[in-house]
Amino acid sequence: MKSIESVGKSIDEAVKNALLELKTTEDKVEIEVLDEGSKGILNIIGKREAKVKVTLKKDYVSEAREFLKKIFSDMNMMVEIRIKESDNCLNINLAGHNMGLIIGYRGETLDSIQYLVSLVINRDNDGQYKRVVIDTENYRAKREETLRRLANKIAHKVKVEKKSFVLEPMNPYERRIIHAELQNDKSVTTYSEGEEPFRRVVVDLEKS
Repeated sequence: MKSIESVGKSIDEAVKNALLELKTTEDKVEIEVLDEGSKGILNIIGKREAKVKVTLKKDYVSEAREFLKKIFSDMNMMVEIRIKESDNCLNINLAGHNMGLIIGYRGETLDSIQYLVSLVINRDNDGQYKRVVIDTENYRAKREETLRRLANKIAHKVKVEKKSFVLEPMNPYERRIIHAELQNDKSVTTYSEGEEPFRRVVVDLEKS
């Protein structure tokens, strides 16, 4: 993140000079007072200017937006990008035509874009880590509901057939949904096996 040191007759003036040089506003920077300055004796002897260090805050929203614009430009797609920032998360919603192309097979493309955006905005970041959630056409909620229904269907099958069932490979987020949905079912237990990206959830009878 860009930082500069600036001086002035007062701290306020030093900050103002830095903001002019950075071409930004005070809400977008962090200010560190290096020297409060001194008027000296008779405003002459020992007189020192105030000195501050002003650092541009990391602009997660702009970085995410510009990166996504580049991706969609390369894909020759017109996509509306809406971003809401909270303390530790960027919620990004995409809108446009043919969003199925961005979602990909079972959300794989959407997950890949989400992962790349997270890498970009958190690189060289010595501050707060920002989680990234990207969605379009309410895909995440629909997929979660599908996985919850699948979990209960498989649990029923395991109880009826009295044998374990191994689901298809899923990413960590989707595996957590399966585990969470069945955690209160005392008749079955769940665990994951295998290595990424082929790690799978296993639903088995609870051994009592």
